Amino acid sequence: MESIIFVYNANSDIVNSAIDFAHKIIQPSSYKCNLCKLTHGNFKEKNSWKTFRKNKKATLLFYHIDEFEVIYPKAKSYPIVFKNSNNGLLELISTEVLNKITKTEELIYLVENNIYY
Repeated sequence: MESIIFVYNANSDIVNSAIDFAHKIIQPSSYKCNLCKLTHGNFKEKNSWKTFRKNKKATLLFYHIDEFEVIYPKAKSYPIVFKNSNNGLLELISTEVLNKITKTEELIYLVENNIYY
């Protein structure tokens, strides 16, 4: 079954989560995960992203680096978005492109249209 895999540029443990939260609040410019910024505000998931996620017919999977690398080979950089199909993992949106996106709607457009960057 086809799925889209989103990998945040963060680890899932409690210490890293606390540090990431502090970065987002105290010094947002130093926060290293643009995918997190695009999908979540300081305290909750962004409404436009939540609506997209609930209405998307493909399976959406979300991983932190440490979770992703247990299942899949290490990616060249993070954050990153892959399309997982019968042909294996294909890079859908590169780190470089993700880091240039400024609006959640831009991310949704790229995913919705299976545009590979």
